[in-house]
Amino acid sequence: MDIHILTLFPDYFTSPLKTGLLGRAVDDGVLDLCVHNLREWTHDRHGTADDYQFGGGPGMVLKPEPFFEAYDSLLKEGLSRKSPVVLTTPQGRLFNREAATELSECSEFVILCGRYRGVDERVREALVTHEYSVGDVILNGGEAAALIIVEAVARLLPGSMGDPESAAGDSFSNGLLDYPHYTRPSVYREMAVPEVLLSGDHSAVDQWRRRQALKRTMERRPDLLEQARLNEVDRIYLEELQESSVMSRSKCRHRE
Repeated sequence: MDIHILTLFPDYFTSPLKTGLLGRAVDDGVLDLCVHNLREWTHDRHGTADDYQFGGGPGMVLKPEPFFEAYDSLLKEGLSRKSPVVLTTPQGRLFNREAATELSECSEFVILCGRYRGVDERVREALVTHEYSVGDVILNGGEAAALIIVEAVARLLPGSMGDPESAAGDSFSNGLLDYPHYTRPSVYREMAVPEVLLSGDHSAVDQWRRRQALKRTMERRPDLLEQARLNEVDRIYLEELQESSVMSRSKCRHRE
């Protein structure tokens, strides 16, 4: 896969793209990451890529010329016009596992990193095919969001991870949050690993993990359960958890 990142701050990506599984994916040729400095397509000696916004108001806006001309340059180098062009923006669709999977099925895509008050609207109208937000937070720029997108997509590429099953068991992979994990020692500061995980009974372990994932999701992200792939056993267990929760709250009110 080829990923092109257009940014005012290419140095932002220097270390992350050389680190861990992402760096290995690049070294192994699974992923080809090209970071482009937008100032290469500016037209004054200062490399000015932003300007005041029409209509007044605080903050600067990234000019359209660098984005359009950088995109034209990528087309000349072989980029397909059908390849996705992603804009990182708070106004975008929430970036999640589904969005990462969609991008992982492409052979190439481009990420435009916003800055300041944003990018000239004509860039979004003419070039952008996908707009993503990484959450209801405001960042200094789109570089951090771009890294999140790249890493989430890279994990899904064949050959990017030593154990493919590791990605398959991630949070959100089956619509649920992940279950708790433990490692040695089995007892630490009087805190013991659940006995079932030491039992050697794989069926019991699988059941415990599934129930823990359901419980954690219900407690922390109940909204995910609406789209999760649940079977009848899952639904019965969730009903039991809900009944137990109602009874517990009722007892607390009674004591008060």
